[in-house]
Amino acid sequence: MPSCDMPLEQLRVYSPRLTRAADFDSFWSETLAAASQSPPRLELIPVDLGTKSVDCFAARFEGFSDEGHKAPTLAGWYVRPRQSGRFPAVMHYHGYSGRGQRPLDMIALASQGVVCMSMDCRGQNGESEETLGSVGGGHYSGWMTQGIRNPHSYYFRHVYADAVRAIEALCGRDEVDESRLAVTGGSQGGALSLAAAAMSPRVSLCISEIPFLCDFPRSVRMTPNGPYPEIANFLKTHPHIEEQAFQTLSYFDCVNLAPRIKARTLICNCLWDDICLPSSIFAAYNHMSCEKEMAVYPYHKHEVPMEFSERRFALLAGM
Repeated sequence: MPSCDMPLEQLRVYSPRLTRAADFDSFWSETLAAASQSPPRLELIPVDLGTKSVDCFAARFEGFSDEGHKAPTLAGWYVRPRQSGRFPAVMHYHGYSGRGQRPLDMIALASQGVVCMSMDCRGQNGESEETLGSVGGGHYSGWMTQGIRNPHSYYFRHVYADAVRAIEALCGRDEVDESRLAVTGGSQGGALSLAAAAMSPRVSLCISEIPFLCDFPRSVRMTPNGPYPEIANFLKTHPHIEEQAFQTLSYFDCVNLAPRIKARTLICNCLWDDICLPSSIFAAYNHMSCEKEMAVYPYHKHEVPMEFSERRFALLAGM
């Protein structure tokens, strides 16, 4: 079976040691406690697309803020069935440098009786604000090294906390049956799905497609394309903080978060992916103890096969 990485038989048993710092659990407990200090204050702004069975809205809510920083206004979209009742719900996360799924991306699922919400990651290519500025010193172009000198200032600490606040905003709606809550997304969105499932006990189903932010030690050193080289390029000019940088990254590595996931989890992994290495995804998967399944596609690159998209739709529509 082809692969740009290890042979499949090695991938299935690849389980690098966890790199959690001693304060890993307390770090996240304190971050999530801080993130819950204020409500997300979700606002829904009607959008008329002429739909007959669903209602569409632009969404705005407050993101995570540290002391001394203004809480950013985060943007997204919200689509719900028009009839009354309580419905299962799904939170959609998007890929790196992208934007949240728009109503037309979610209407098909909403028409099956599922509430759908998306979130624009702060500062990326949507409408969400970024209020961190240059906290923690300069960084390489992109977001991978923003605040990398300290886990408290690192960009993805705030994005992971935003992802959990988005779930809280979604579950605060009367039409949402929070006992049937899913998270999903591809690449960065796949990583955020894993992180959200690891941090929010509300999540009962996690569908993660070709997830990013897994196995930083291997991914940064082995991946030729995509965002990981941002870190390598940063460390070329800051070699003296390599150990410090990888210590920071360890708090956000989905391999280290994987044992915390309790939700049923389905992962898509493509063996010709040279952006999110198949081995990095197996590294996280092999540390999960939840009900789980890996769908392996031997000839796809950094993409989501239609067959997996159809399977995801069926699972979400059947919640």
